[in-house]
Amino acid sequence: MSNRLGSLSAVFLYTLLVAFRAMVVAAPLAQTKAAANKRPQTYVFDVDPTMPWNDTKIDLRSGEKLRFNVTGMVGYHHGKKFGPEGKHRSYGDLGHDYPLPDAGHGALIARVGRSQGAQPVLIGETLEFEVPVAGRLYLGLNQSAKNAQTANGSFHVKIEVLSPGKALSTPLASTADTPIPAISRKLFDELPRRVTDHGGNPGDMVNILLVGYKDQVLEAFKRAGWLQVDSSVEGAPINLLSDTLQRKNYLTMPMSKLYLFGRSQDYGLVHAEPVKVAKSRHHLRLWKSNYEVEGRPLWCVAATHDIGFERDKRLIHGKILLTHKIDPNIDEEREYVNETLFSTGMVAQRSHIKPSKAVTEAVTATGGEFHSDGRILALMLRKDTTDQ
Repeated sequence: MSNRLGSLSAVFLYTLLVAFRAMVVAAPLAQTKAAANKRPQTYVFDVDPTMPWNDTKIDLRSGEKLRFNVTGMVGYHHGKKFGPEGKHRSYGDLGHDYPLPDAGHGALIARVGRSQGAQPVLIGETLEFEVPVAGRLYLGLNQSAKNAQTANGSFHVKIEVLSPGKALSTPLASTADTPIPAISRKLFDELPRRVTDHGGNPGDMVNILLVGYKDQVLEAFKRAGWLQVDSSVEGAPINLLSDTLQRKNYLTMPMSKLYLFGRSQDYGLVHAEPVKVAKSRHHLRLWKSNYEVEGRPLWCVAATHDIGFERDKRLIHGKILLTHKIDPNIDEEREYVNETLFSTGMVAQRSHIKPSKAVTEAVTATGGEFHSDGRILALMLRKDTTDQ
């Protein structure tokens, strides 16, 4: 009997020791986890105006709300110094290559992430900002690379965390594709692969599909920095004059009409640089299809990047004309659109799908060659972003 009690006591003591050890090991782990999730409520950072982008080393959460308050002065050469709102725009600023073409020259700006699709945001003296998608915070000035060489002074930035957003465990700006069962293989195979010109000649590839109501789609492109082009050539000179008088860069030059579903594009949109807008710009054409996905319209997009001029291989009224030359690697433009839209936080799902009879090599309606891996980018916008 005593041996049995002794055995039970030994088992009981061993159990207590194991439990105590688990508590001792777990306590530092819990403290470490708590420390990792405890973040400062205020950050202070000095912006070096000679740097294109200052890495703040701050990884932001999706949905995090911040308040920026900025002081300090910056100048160029021996010119008059200015504050974080930048210098008042003048006619001399027209045509300069600033990250935000219509913001003050030298104003404080920010972006989340390092990709070329990350859209700069004007900070100025103060701003309350909700982070659209998780990523690293960068600060800089709205200036050209040449300006940065002679810049002096500094902006002092105080960043207050108003709301913490999603947990730190949320992946930072995940680029992973996710399956979209709602867009079936059958639907992919039914959609047209190419757009045409007015004569029916096959042209650009349909390389992006987008699911969302019209207001959602247009808002997503707006947040991503895309501009709607002028609808007619006749109205372009008036808009050019108006923008110039307001000291704004004219970036919305009309684009030619291409056709899908028996009609020209519903919308034409551009990302353009003021200095190069005539010959070089990211641009796309957008058509609403007759298909719906989970009750929302499906849009077809043909996106290409103009990089210069070349001879139009068509004879129009017996004349040889010049046309825009596109970057033959159209997959790069597909991914540029992908990055810009994802940076808005409005994309719920994205996936690359290679349909049957994929287009891998072809020529545009004007005779320019292009190539692709044949995949089409499918994007589902979040349903809670805007009203119908």
